Amino acid sequence: MKQQKVAIVHDWLYGGGAELVVEQLHKLYPEAPIYTSFCTDEWRRKLDNKVITGYLQHWPFAKLRKFLPILRQHWFKKIDLSAFDLVISSSGNGEAKFVQAKEPAVHVCYCHTPPHFYWRKYEEYLKNPGFRPKWFVRLGLKLLVKPLRKKDYAAAQGVDYFIANSSHIQNDIKKYYGRDSTVIAPPVDVEKFATTKNSVAKNKRSGFITWGRLVPYKRVDLIIKACNQIQLPLTVVGTGPMLPELKKIAGPTITFTGYASHEQILEAAQHAQAFIFAAEEDFGIAPVEAMALGLPVIAYKSGGALDYVDEQKTGLFFKEQTTQSIKTTLSKFDLRKFEQGTITKSAEDFSEHHFQAKFIAFIASIIET
Repeated sequence: MKQQKVAIVHDWLYGGGAELVVEQLHKLYPEAPIYTSFCTDEWRRKLDNKVITGYLQHWPFAKLRKFLPILRQHWFKKIDLSAFDLVISSSGNGEAKFVQAKEPAVHVCYCHTPPHFYWRKYEEYLKNPGFRPKWFVRLGLKLLVKPLRKKDYAAAQGVDYFIANSSHIQNDIKKYYGRDSTVIAPPVDVEKFATTKNSVAKNKRSGFITWGRLVPYKRVDLIIKACNQIQLPLTVVGTGPMLPELKKIAGPTITFTGYASHEQILEAAQHAQAFIFAAEEDFGIAPVEAMALGLPVIAYKSGGALDYVDEQKTGLFFKEQTTQSIKTTLSKFDLRKFEQGTITKSAEDFSEHHFQAKFIAFIASIIET
């Protein structure tokens, strides 16, 4: 395996959970070039200047990158990978899996999700595109979705092996691509959180906490409304485009911290009873971080949360993505029923070390050494 020539390919590099996978792949294969359509200077430094980009990196393409799926498809397909034995694409809402490995090379795709706006969440994107002007984005989706789906499906058939980041995405890969996959959860820096032992006694903790980027699909609005109605303290950590709107609907028991350092998150979390998570995520890093601290997670029963929330052991589920469903589950929550050590230990299964070990074992199982 050490003698293999490896190439890593990723949709784009500018921040987020998917980039953490690339960072770990770089640690496993430090000499491998990393091809991507766009990369920030920060991520070039993090990846030791192994990043290779093309014309899509430059103006005006960089400014319009979210609207150029056809150009990205073409760019990734034209990358010359003939010198490599193993091609690892890290692909989600972009087109990295469009790369074409040359036989006998093996192409392994770590799939964060089949693109939301083609498949699972197409109708949601039509209702709320997230970009302006909305009418223009809706028109583009309606006109292009069929050919884009067709090309995305075809690209998926060119992958030799799929890795899914959760059971939820494993099901989507089967549903939309007709392909089997192996689940390897993304790396979470649980050690950074686990090193802080929660010394606040259970009977001294009050209220709940949530953290992450404040965007519509996180559904923090539902959490706030639930806590408003039953007058429970809630700390909302983070910033994002939804912050002004969330502040408008917040009652007197809701506290916003805005941007918070890691130390400030730890301090706030130690005084909370549980972490609330209302999103349907492909995986979801923040709840696992909370678990590393020993916090139970109260989560919407869907998406990646199904892989790490063990009912009554590491948290509780609410069955519907509604305020009422969250209220019902909060009324049943009793911190005394949860053991901090059990929750912390469960989070260890999602550590960076576990990711690396599972990934190397998977590669060894498919490639003769």
